[in-house]
Amino acid sequence: MRELELYRLWLENATEDPDLQAELKSIEGDEEAIKDRFYRDLEFGTGGLRGVIGAGTYRLNIYTIRRATQGLADYVNGAFKGEDKAVAIAYDSRIKSDVFAREAARVLAGNGIKAYIYPELMPTPMLSWAVRKLGCKAGIVCTASHNPSKYNGYKAYGADGCQMTIEAADIVLAAIGKVPMFGGAKLVGFDEGLSSKMIEYIGQDVIDSYLDEVAKQQVHPELTGTAGLKVVYTPLNGTGNKPVRAILKKVGITDVTVVPEQENPDGNFPTCPFPNPEIKEALACGLKLCKTVQPDLLLATDPDCDRVGIAVPDGKGDFVLFTGNEVGALLLEYICKERIALGTMPKNPVAVKSIVSTDIASAIAKEYGVELRNVLTGFKFIGEQIGYLEAAGEADRYIFGFEESYGYLAGSYVRDKDAVVGSMLICEMAAFYRSKGISLLEAREAMYKKYGNYYHGIANFVCEGAAGMAEMAKLMSDLHSAPYSEIAGYKVVGLADYQKRVDKDLLTGKETPIDLPKSDVIQFRLENGASVIIRPSGTEPKVKAYYTTIAPTHDEAVKLSEKIAADFKAKLGF
Repeated sequence: MRELELYRLWLENATEDPDLQAELKSIEGDEEAIKDRFYRDLEFGTGGLRGVIGAGTYRLNIYTIRRATQGLADYVNGAFKGEDKAVAIAYDSRIKSDVFAREAARVLAGNGIKAYIYPELMPTPMLSWAVRKLGCKAGIVCTASHNPSKYNGYKAYGADGCQMTIEAADIVLAAIGKVPMFGGAKLVGFDEGLSSKMIEYIGQDVIDSYLDEVAKQQVHPELTGTAGLKVVYTPLNGTGNKPVRAILKKVGITDVTVVPEQENPDGNFPTCPFPNPEIKEALACGLKLCKTVQPDLLLATDPDCDRVGIAVPDGKGDFVLFTGNEVGALLLEYICKERIALGTMPKNPVAVKSIVSTDIASAIAKEYGVELRNVLTGFKFIGEQIGYLEAAGEADRYIFGFEESYGYLAGSYVRDKDAVVGSMLICEMAAFYRSKGISLLEAREAMYKKYGNYYHGIANFVCEGAAGMAEMAKLMSDLHSAPYSEIAGYKVVGLADYQKRVDKDLLTGKETPIDLPKSDVIQFRLENGASVIIRPSGTEPKVKAYYTTIAPTHDEAVKLSEKIAADFKAKLGF
């Protein structure tokens, strides 16, 4: 049994972290527990690594972190020969994030690469900023975003501040494969690295310059300081507490009440097992506080502060949660309409969204003469589009990008979704509508009245463990080879297969090439205008389905979505 041999190797060599030794000894003789930790390596992809914290090759620990960083260092040293080389590092509030960040810095310094590391936890977008501001060749952030507390991760970024490209990630993966787990990484002591200046803390000037760039993305800078907006905010025990409050104060929003149970960093996330602003349960403490404070807005950022969710008063004493699609569409229309009115809209403006995000954006973009670009899921693809514009000397054409998963970015200063700028713009938008006597709820209704009642549902089909990975692969393979001809009694009239990179009109037989990288995604377009998109998650052991329906009323759209979702789930066998 290969797993048993690896287990013994780790028991003998993984001695630097007492937590790992205790875990290894606790599973002695438990074949299933051993197999789960050693049956495979954590896979390094464009999202880096993500996994459960613990002992083994299929876990996040100081040894898998060192090995990955050695592979990254080999890539940097190979790709940038003869140049000064530096890598920026950030980390969030998760268990051992700070430890993993320091281990990464030690390995970089041991390979002759300067490591710039933030002195305290910082949002993921501030890592992207540091890479660009400090002229680094790569970046690392230790985070598992909004996953439960048992997870952590290691996200790698390129010199452009985007998450690493497929090509670069493949090179790093190959380099990692050549590194022995024990003794394969070159290391220096952390304090030694500080003394030699091969490790350096990122200064306050970088943090301040980031906040300055965020503030520049205001559309109506005169509004927020005079609107009297009242906000309840929760960082969900993550990194957003300081920067979000700092940017709100900077733009004049001072009536901010922070949810006390979720204010301070805590990787155990004691009040929300799933610290995800998409999930209502994560906002429970904030919603409870809203009953007392009665704010204009509840803001919630996820642990690494790249996503932000909101809830608004319903006028009846309760609060309504908005989806990421709704906030993204509202922000897009607000930015378009007001920048045109102010004369600040660039010539030939460009907005970008992921293919699984709301199609109402197409109608909004058409209304305001904006080019809308659709990209694969993953904010790096939105960042990539900004990079193309920048390379052409047209970065100012980019006005906004968003994903349905609560990620937004205005401005080209970073290349990742940014809940700091998202929080600021949401508050500004609320202040703007308030100045017109309109609530955000009324603004949403007006948007649907103008463009149609679009409804978006999401389902997650979890596939845990070794068997789950095989189940995911078979499910997607079956769909590519034998796609459905109908869903919930509605004929499939269009099929976009992003793996084959072909979009086929099933009524006419016409095929159109998909000008995007190959991806394991399928879209079914139904005769009633609805659509279903399915893809495996890039960071979690699950398959995700996205349902879009359009109807004369919101309730009809919801019922249609539920009907389609139920049939699709049954077809998949879940």
